[in-house]
Amino acid sequence: MTTPLSSEPICVRVNDAARMIGVGRTKLYELIAAGEIETVKLGKATCITTASLHDLVRRQRGAP
Repeated sequence: MTTPLSSEPICVRVNDAARMIGVGRTKLYELIAAGEIETVKLGKATCITTASLHDLVRRQRGAP
């Protein structure tokens, strides 16, 4: 049995990730360096997992 695919992408490029959480590229790279956001290299492209963006927002809100 297959699971229906979500319309949300699994990962996005840096510019899109920054826009999604409302920060600039510099701040996003700071969050990556601090280990707050998970990245995946696909060839030369750095992609950000959308799950890590959701987790970051949850942590910042103090949600369980």
